[in-house]
Amino acid sequence: MKPRAAPSARARALRAYTVAWWLLAPLAVLRLLWRSRRDGAYRAFLGERFGVYARPAAQGEGPLLWLHAVSLGETRAAAPLIEALRRLVPELRLLLTHTTPTGRAAGAELLQQGDQQAWLPYDLPWAVQRFLRHFRPRLGVLMETELWPNLARACAGQEVPLLLANARLSARSAARWARWPALAEATCGALAGAAAQTGGDASRLRELGVRDVVVAGNLKFDRRGDAALRALGRGWRDAARRRVLVLASTRGDRGASEEQLLLDALPDGLLARVLLVIVPRHQDRVPMLRQMLEQRGLRHGLRSQAAPDASVDVWIGDSFGEMPAYYAMADAAFVGGSLLPLGGQNLIEACAEGCPVVMGPHVFNFAQAVEQAQQAGAARRADDAGQVWSALLQWLDDDTALGRARAAARAFSSSHRGAAQAQAHWIAQRLRAAPAAAQRDQ
Repeated sequence: MKPRAAPSARARALRAYTVAWWLLAPLAVLRLLWRSRRDGAYRAFLGERFGVYARPAAQGEGPLLWLHAVSLGETRAAAPLIEALRRLVPELRLLLTHTTPTGRAAGAELLQQGDQQAWLPYDLPWAVQRFLRHFRPRLGVLMETELWPNLARACAGQEVPLLLANARLSARSAARWARWPALAEATCGALAGAAAQTGGDASRLRELGVRDVVVAGNLKFDRRGDAALRALGRGWRDAARRRVLVLASTRGDRGASEEQLLLDALPDGLLARVLLVIVPRHQDRVPMLRQMLEQRGLRHGLRSQAAPDASVDVWIGDSFGEMPAYYAMADAAFVGGSLLPLGGQNLIEACAEGCPVVMGPHVFNFAQAVEQAQQAGAARRADDAGQVWSALLQWLDDDTALGRARAAARAFSSSHRGAAQAQAHWIAQRLRAAPAAAQRDQ
């Protein structure tokens, strides 16, 4: 057992963290306003970012479960969990919070009568306390990696059990927390429990002081396929009239970009055989990507303008929420965030569409899933951009091997389902045991 930090050390760590937040809060607001130039939703309900609400919280008979899903990926992962919770607790009322407009838009589709939705406030003590007093949830659930020190301490102080669902914590993230042991203990020690994706995640969470940690699998395997998106992707493939390779969720970091690395290593003659589809992780990178393609003399089109056809070499996926459609049109895909040291993006979504994937050397965010996919024959690893193309072409040049990989991808995806039911039972037990707001006030 690691020695526990003294209460005074934890208090000093929280004070230093809060001072840092006070200094950064104006910059956070400026960043919102800057991003709102392209998406006005960043400006909407700005007061909620500080725990200020224009209307009273809705009242109802059933227990109010608060679930925080920061962005689009976490909100989609939460969908099967919410569905399973509603079956177990039919009287459930839901409060969904988010940080990004894409998460909030996706979350709106999960709401039922009596549910509520809001931004999660910045992690300032008075803001999170106002949030908890306004909505008065019976239980809080944070998705995946959202560890906020002042929020965790406020929940403990107001007797709102706070859980971490679908929890993942890479060795790199655990090492960062370990640099601030008093802050880590103040945060993780305030959690009521965590449902970890893997045994490694569970071990690292326990090391940081989280109690009641269980291993319950990854909710992303339980997400249902969208028939409309699958049909959309197949329509794009028919329009392309050739084989399709997708570079999915590509990213940049510190001046480097995965798109540049991959385009620099592009095999001669490949674009005469296939349509290359690039779907950047962040849509604000599309202008940079277009300039990169123009400099190379590559004809390109945009998803927002027209379906792919013979007039384009590269088609840019400049849309939100359609990743399954891009995978459905593909023969195979590279999943980004993995050529640069960013930890990799979600490969499970591709496998669910029967799309085998290649990933680079940096996959610490999905290490176990990547290893399992490799063992199943649904994924391959590459050390650099040249090896990415070699791996993709091995499938493209061998229809039998590609067929086996596509079947392996579907089998891998379906064989790991069940996390939603397991985590819903775990949460429902703690929801029933948690005190109602009226009991906490006594």
